[in-house]
Amino acid sequence: MSAPPHSAEQTSRRVTHRAPVARRTPRRRHTADQPRRSVLLTALMALTALYALLPLAWLVINATKTQKSLLDSFGLWFSGDFALWDNISQTLTYDDGIFVRWFLNTLLYVVVGAGGATFLAVLGGYGLAKFDFRGKRAVFATVIGAVAVPATALAVPTFLMFSKMGLTDTPWAVIIPSLISPFGLYLMWVFAAEAVPTELLEAARVDGSGELRTFFRVALPLLSPGIVTVLLFTMVQTWNNYFLPLIMIKDPGWYPLTLGLNAWNAQASTAGGQPVFNLVITGSLLTIVPLIIAFLMLQRYWQSGLAAGSVKE
Repeated sequence: MSAPPHSAEQTSRRVTHRAPVARRTPRRRHTADQPRRSVLLTALMALTALYALLPLAWLVINATKTQKSLLDSFGLWFSGDFALWDNISQTLTYDDGIFVRWFLNTLLYVVVGAGGATFLAVLGGYGLAKFDFRGKRAVFATVIGAVAVPATALAVPTFLMFSKMGLTDTPWAVIIPSLISPFGLYLMWVFAAEAVPTELLEAARVDGSGELRTFFRVALPLLSPGIVTVLLFTMVQTWNNYFLPLIMIKDPGWYPLTLGLNAWNAQASTAGGQPVFNLVITGSLLTIVPLIIAFLMLQRYWQSGLAAGSVKE
């Protein structure tokens, strides 16, 4: 007597029961604390860090060398004589302490020029972001166009205008053009539109607060990250400004640090000039120290200012 045939359903159940089940390993979920690692991005960031830090390392190493060892030793390693403190002392006292005068000139240009540019950018950006008026689109197009125009293209017209006014070879020839920052104005415009709620301003006006009081008591604290961001950008731009003072100023007594160090560097190519490359390098190191300190002190405000508006509620 033959066995009863198995049904197709029973056969599939038996096969399914006997077949090994492949288990999938759960994918690892990447979070902000445990991000996904990328070898390519890590290598690119390492190259970027090397590109940024190698000139700084060269500057620090060579600032410790004398004029003679500067030319005889390898550029990326120290020599036998550690002359950093002697170089700093000579830099501050060379040519009757003209380096200190250049430093104070640069500080003047930064405080008045960059500080004034930041203040005007804050006022203009807040007004353009929170008030409606005729011609607002034209102003926006003008600001965008001004951002796109390089500063070198305006150097010659600016020089001719200041020459007619008799302001060349004076500090005002550097300070007044530094007061205009189209990029800072645009940045504050965008930041104020997102950081200052319109409802908060309307509530202050309903309570009887005037426009100036509303701006200084309500809006200004909310704009502090953007203010610091604009201040850093304008400060670095004014501190490193070279071309504008080059065409505007002839008196070495009003030189900023950029022009002064270039004048020291050019002494080696002049007839009877004394090469002071060790002082040029040491002066360059002293020049970037205030910028590093400013970035370290204002870093958290700067980062929060750049991230403003990236998260939409």
